[in-house]
Amino acid sequence: MPTREAATSRRQFLTTTAGLAAGLAIAPTAAFAARRAHRDTRLRVLSIGVVGTIGGADRNQIAKHPGADIVGLCDVDDEAMAEAAEAHPDAFTCKDYREAFDKHADTFDAVIVATPDHSHASIMTTALAANKHVYGQKPLVQQLEELEILGRAVKARPNLVTQTGAQRIQSRERRAACHILKSNALGKVIEVHVAFGSGAHAGGHYFADGTIKPPCDPPAGFDYDLWLNGAAYEPCRPEMVRRQWRSWWNFGGGQIADWVVHLTDVVFNAYPELTSPTRVCSQTPWRDVSVYHAEPITTTLTYAVDSPRFANSTCNFYFYDTGITPSRKLLGLPEEGPEDGAEGNPLARWPSGIFTVVQCEGGTLVLGPSGPLQVWREGVMTDGLAMPGLPEFPEFNHWHAWVDKALGIDTPHLYCPFELGLRCTEAGLLSVKSAKYPGQVLEWDRDGLRFPNHPEATRTIVRRDYRSGFEPVRL
Repeated sequence: MPTREAATSRRQFLTTTAGLAAGLAIAPTAAFAARRAHRDTRLRVLSIGVVGTIGGADRNQIAKHPGADIVGLCDVDDEAMAEAAEAHPDAFTCKDYREAFDKHADTFDAVIVATPDHSHASIMTTALAANKHVYGQKPLVQQLEELEILGRAVKARPNLVTQTGAQRIQSRERRAACHILKSNALGKVIEVHVAFGSGAHAGGHYFADGTIKPPCDPPAGFDYDLWLNGAAYEPCRPEMVRRQWRSWWNFGGGQIADWVVHLTDVVFNAYPELTSPTRVCSQTPWRDVSVYHAEPITTTLTYAVDSPRFANSTCNFYFYDTGITPSRKLLGLPEEGPEDGAEGNPLARWPSGIFTVVQCEGGTLVLGPSGPLQVWREGVMTDGLAMPGLPEFPEFNHWHAWVDKALGIDTPHLYCPFELGLRCTEAGLLSVKSAKYPGQVLEWDRDGLRFPNHPEATRTIVRRDYRSGFEPVRL
């Protein structure tokens, strides 16, 4: 638990901020080189969540930028801290993110937040309140109310640079898909389908296996109390704290929330008309989500649209996990059959178990996480990169684009600022949280943060009661 002095310092920090509120490393850009020629400008970065499943990659990529320095390391895990400190021996270290802001705020300009989902909102809003640029891992928040809390903080700090961890946009195929959709090359949008792969209980590296095991001690050198952040206390169990927290109802968002930014960023980038769903309905055989997220899930999300770029006044998103995929036949795509031979026709299959489909009046776009990109018209497939009128898509570094922008260097590659990442995150959270009420249509009022037709859902799946001292900062 934090000391009395730390708690007092935390209160002083919140009072101050409340008052203020009234993988691809490439050569540095020519713009950066020109800027360095005139003055020595560097971005000092605090890394919070220094290893984990993605924190090490985030930290290492940003450290490779010629204008960035990792000056601080914060992690509740001594093992992770030792690994990171070896790479950055001059950086200050601490276990509690609040200590970093209380004691070291004048030594850094920007923050990487690569912690478990349930702690994102508290840390990211603290960073924004302290006027720090933020690179934040997806999904950006874990509670529906936190969409609004973080969104308000972003609006209150318009001069700060934010970037969501959506590094797959580096692929030429994803950027080409965005261009095709933005340019209306396939006509009016009818609907969107997204397949999320194996599911939240696949087990292995990232996910728990779905069985509740007896409580256990946290790993040696691991501060479990700080790891819980604002979530209510529950005992530590196997497959929880270091990687597999994604499967847990109170800490992660299952396979869907984990992948939703990677699979919908292109769609939300191309169509700003898709603001917030008006209703959601998830189907699942699960009835108890007190420990783990439900599985399997299929979800329908409905967006109201008033735009000539859409075929109807609403646009449905259909989500599928645990190996469930949409019907190719219903989408007008060829199906693999015996006539295709023993190996089958690879063009008559989905490109992988994880993909996005945008069905339009003039064709259907099929996109894997980092490619391939297929465009189907009347049963004939065209390589999306061969579509006419596409611009060049030069290589770039997703992490370095954030650093460049924070240093005041203009870049066209900041594809997923928090405003966009929150729209992606909202779709994923509504999908997995509505599974608590399977088969029920929940009307969603984003402005009011409520389900007008379902008071119980409003009470149980919109917000959490935070442990004292770990509340998000409300700007």
